[in-house]
Amino acid sequence: MPAVTPEKWTELAHLATVNSATSAERPVKSVTTAPGGLEGEGFPVRRAFAGLSMKDLDPFVHMDQMGEVNYAAGEPKGTPWHPHRGFETVTYMIDGRFQHQDSQGGGGLIENGATQWMTAGKGILHIETPPEELVVTGGLFHGIQLWVNLPAKEKMIPPAYQGLGANDVVFVSPANGESLVRIIAGNISGHRGPGSTHTPMAMTHVSVSPGAQLDLAWDPTFNALLYVLAGTGYVGSEHRPVQTGQLVAFGPGDWLRVGADERQDSRTAHLECLVLGGKPIGEHVEHYGPFVMNTRSEIVQALEDFEAGRLGVVPPNALMPHVPDPDPVRAEHTGI
Repeated sequence: MPAVTPEKWTELAHLATVNSATSAERPVKSVTTAPGGLEGEGFPVRRAFAGLSMKDLDPFVHMDQMGEVNYAAGEPKGTPWHPHRGFETVTYMIDGRFQHQDSQGGGGLIENGATQWMTAGKGILHIETPPEELVVTGGLFHGIQLWVNLPAKEKMIPPAYQGLGANDVVFVSPANGESLVRIIAGNISGHRGPGSTHTPMAMTHVSVSPGAQLDLAWDPTFNALLYVLAGTGYVGSEHRPVQTGQLVAFGPGDWLRVGADERQDSRTAHLECLVLGGKPIGEHVEHYGPFVMNTRSEIVQALEDFEAGRLGVVPPNALMPHVPDPDPVRAEHTGI
């Protein structure tokens, strides 16, 4: 899992040590297993939040683990141009490359540890698709897309785009250097990630060495979720087992515990987890396709606005999915 990883974890800024005698551990409320599905033009995903209520997820709405898949030549797929309104999308590319373009002029290549943060607000159109060279050659593809809700008062703010490079994240570790915390957004023990968020939240990618344990301080006003990207381990003082594709929801408290099994499988050197949480918005959510609003009438209005072109238009220089030629011999002789 080649998301950017510094060589010497012990030389990084250190996380504050959790004092379990004076602070409360977050209990494990549930462990659920993400079912598989297909997204966009047909790329495989795990539906990370399946089985949890919106109350448990608030302020989050949806999260997919995209891949991990090693595509053959001609197989990589993405999403065509489509609309969003009422929330923010966060695309974190752990391995591989994705191109993005939106109707507001935002875009670029997201690759190997980089993050794209797009505020849909009152409306935007965008596309995410593998670049031509990846479609032609095939290759490894692995990432996360998270949907972060916006409160009613910010549903119709102007769209915006943030591109966060892999080295923009803040790297910290406990004093023993047995875990690595990549802070993408939010404040963890006084260390703040680069992501600018409308909804108060934190998002981190944590690597835990085999046999190691990490006690991670977490804002007590936030909810807390942990998703296992790769490997096996446990959560909580009761050592509840977890593995790839499982989501942990924690109860209230000041810190959470995650540990890695002594032996990991051949696909990963460490237990790899995404730890995220945010301040609950506490508002009713109406979610229909690419729209996240507060009322059904607002969903109807979003559909009408999309059909009328008021959510944006596909630009003249629009990025489009690369379609490989089905006849490689013809392609070779014609230069297609």
